Amino acid sequence: MSTTQTPPVLAAELAQAWADIQRYHSELPDLAAPESLIGESSSACGHELSFERLLHEAVHGVAAARGVRDTSRAGRYHNRRFLAIAEELGLDHPDEPHPSSGFSLVALTPEAKRRYRPTTERLQRALKAHSAATAGDTARSFRGPAARHGSSGGGVRVKAVCDCGRNVRVVPSVLAQAPIVCGGCGKPFRIPETVASAAS
Repeated sequence: MSTTQTPPVLAAELAQAWADIQRYHSELPDLAAPESLIGESSSACGHELSFERLLHEAVHGVAAARGVRDTSRAGRYHNRRFLAIAEELGLDHPDEPHPSSGFSLVALTPEAKRRYRPTTERLQRALKAHSAATAGDTARSFRGPAARHGSSGGGVRVKAVCDCGRNVRVVPSVLAQAPIVCGGCGKPFRIPETVASAAS
């Protein structure tokens, strides 16, 4: 299997798994860029890409659709509003909140494991194939900013603004993949020139 073909295949499987979640939770928005999850790691959201991690991201999607602020501390601390939605989607957090990440480390409930078993198995096969295909990468392969800096989400997040004054924190490479549109004014978020030149 070619390494150049694997990311689109894995991205398609991620999109299909997301659609499987949407069947049970119709308010979940579409996943704009499934390939942005590939290779991403975060101590707050789980180190490895898995269905459990995808369901965690879906919790954030539902929270965004509802206008619920489910995190604080630059997205690291997952609060009880996050936990309430996580429980709706089939995730559980049996312990007390972690001091720095809150209720971020959630696990599939037995019912969710049964419900999503075919999805989980299909995604695991795609992840295994992706890992096998990329294991042959040489030291000369370019792995992107996440590998260079050891950071989550592919790099340092910067402030992007829209014309109505709202702002979001985003990794510049994610914003470069496709516009992120403001729900308030309908215009795309952009990184101000001063921030963009400082980041390069």
